[in-house]
Amino acid sequence: MDFMLEGKVAMVTGGSRGIGFHIAKDLAAEGCHVIISGRGEKDLKDALDEIGNQKSSSRAASFRGDMTENGVAEKFLEQAVDFFGGVDILINNVGGGNPKTLLETTDEDWLQVFEFNLFQAVRMSRFAIPEMKKRGGGAILNVASIYGRESKGAMTYNASKASLISFTKSLAQQIAKDNIRVNSICPGGILFPGGVWERRIADAPDNLQGYIDSDFPLGRFGRPEEVSAAATLMVSPRASLVHGACWTVDGCQSRSNI
Repeated sequence: MDFMLEGKVAMVTGGSRGIGFHIAKDLAAEGCHVIISGRGEKDLKDALDEIGNQKSSSRAASFRGDMTENGVAEKFLEQAVDFFGGVDILINNVGGGNPKTLLETTDEDWLQVFEFNLFQAVRMSRFAIPEMKKRGGGAILNVASIYGRESKGAMTYNASKASLISFTKSLAQQIAKDNIRVNSICPGGILFPGGVWERRIADAPDNLQGYIDSDFPLGRFGRPEEVSAAATLMVSPRASLVHGACWTVDGCQSRSNI
């Protein structure tokens, strides 16, 4: 199927590894010009080399910076516009968590996690929307989590991802008239190099097997390319009626029935 993405310009935050990298790679394979952000120089270079080889008609660029720092989101957008002339697609993928309990967390801990999972996506969307309007529309996809839909895991992470899902729906209603679609995607446990699950397996491989057996009906973690396949469809014109939606991609790991 042709996803009708040839020549579109896509920005992907946190695009140097994991889910963000695979989304960027898939978009490039569909003919998008892609610019990714990341904090590590080597990871960015390695990712850019692979993304740039997906299709001869697509071009790729990178931006090094911490999206949670003041002014960085705006600079990322400016670089995308300078390189490619505008923006059609925004993937807000940056995220992080803090496993502390309520009595262990400070106000600063809460703010940090909300900065990772919500505020940077709000800023990126605010800067990207005017550029999308100039091009007659666009698509924004926020990478949330199944733990934004149910109670499991760290409370700071859950609360911030739930807020991201809510923000997505509200923004979708606000800018539908501008032909800009806004959706969220909720991955379950996804295993990739350098990710949290790889670290947990390395720390306690025996302890995790029982968790996998009880919580993963497919008997395995998800793969980032399984999330990116759904994400690519969501931002493509093929999904023109998918707006304000939250898609779960977790192999039936979550227990929510909505």
